Amino acid sequence: MSVQGDTLADWIAPDRTALLVIDMQVDFASPEGAAGRWGLDLSTVPAALAAAQRLASAARDAQVPVVFAGLFTTPETDSPAWRERIRRRGGDPLAGVAICRAGEAGAAFVGPLPRPGDLVIRKTRYSAFWSTDLDARLKALGVDTLVLAGLTTECCVDGTARDAFNLDYQVFVAADACAAYEPDLHAGALKMLDLNTALLIDTASVVDAWSRQPSD
Repeated sequence: MSVQGDTLADWIAPDRTALLVIDMQVDFASPEGAAGRWGLDLSTVPAALAAAQRLASAARDAQVPVVFAGLFTTPETDSPAWRERIRRRGGDPLAGVAICRAGEAGAAFVGPLPRPGDLVIRKTRYSAFWSTDLDARLKALGVDTLVLAGLTTECCVDGTARDAFNLDYQVFVAADACAAYEPDLHAGALKMLDLNTALLIDTASVVDAWSRQPSD
């Protein structure tokens, strides 16, 4: 979808919008993390991290809240359904869920990093809204619009976007600030998001829109 800059500046105005960065963590984004150890193709991830960094910088300049959602797991929070699904697919149900362990290197954020005062949501499932206080925290900030960036497009970005839409947020996905490990998954996920729950935009358009806001 093509969005004109002047219109976008109104739609994602700082007084109504938050930037939500999803699961940009070592285990999903770095060669030394779980995805790298599993041999997944991380070649598209650095560009998404760089784009998300640009979004975070522009958001801070425009006084748009920057919210970080990350997966932080423990053995107690591991989903029995997740473990059983992995087992039925022939995988190791223990190794398959031991990602982004709270307090370990794999859970650390990469790309844009939280600063003091930023809202950090610690989640245990795909969606940043599932069993968290994200909705209440956003509403307390007066936010009704979200710009999403993160990993991976077809999984946690998609899951979060759907829940956000069901909670009546206006949802924008910065397509170049998201990535998947397979190009067709990224493209397919964006197509479904565009069809059902979100408007697709790019980082340059967001940065331009936020730069149009008058400074104090």
